[in-house]
Amino acid sequence: MMPDEPWREYVGGLWDEIGELQFNFLVENGLQPFHRLLDIGCGSLRGGIHFVRYLEDGNYYGIDKEQWLLDAARDVELPRYGLADRKVHLLNRSDFNFSEFGVTFDYALAQSVFTHLTWNSILRCLVNVEAVLRRGGKLFATFFEDERGEHRTTPLSHARGGITSYPDQDPYHYEFDVFAELGRRVGLDVHYIGEWNHPRDQRMMMFIKP
Repeated sequence: MMPDEPWREYVGGLWDEIGELQFNFLVENGLQPFHRLLDIGCGSLRGGIHFVRYLEDGNYYGIDKEQWLLDAARDVELPRYGLADRKVHLLNRSDFNFSEFGVTFDYALAQSVFTHLTWNSILRCLVNVEAVLRRGGKLFATFFEDERGEHRTTPLSHARGGITSYPDQDPYHYEFDVFAELGRRVGLDVHYIGEWNHPRDQRMMMFIKP
């Protein structure tokens, strides 16, 4: 990473490692080029560059609250990877209003998004995801897990990656049951996946629209 590329550090660094990890995971879990993908918190396209290259032209949709990250994605990262001529949908919003894209999605991804959100913001995200997923559509989302419910009021240190998460400040950790309940509230089935080799020990789960 060059020192004048702060957008890569802002999204957490580990550009190649985490970018390839999330891409390979979705392909292994059924993502096909003809599918339409919603990338929530897409940032400067750490994973997006791989999805844009893989998906049929126009099937990648990214949303992020930081316009400068989207600008870096379009002005620097897409041209760098020879993807400047691809049709890419990038939207700057902080309210999870995915309906502005005007389409429904087969897959959605929230990689290292719920780790930065309170549960009520996660609920808002899930309500809006449910509205734009087709039946059978899937949202894969990562989270820092309090596996045994022992850290409801205390910090949790994650040996892998050296991250400390908190019950009441960013970055947040949760028991999986919290997401099971939120999914129930919005009509999404929730499945625990757990370990997926994330370098900072984030765990994976899947929401399905029945």
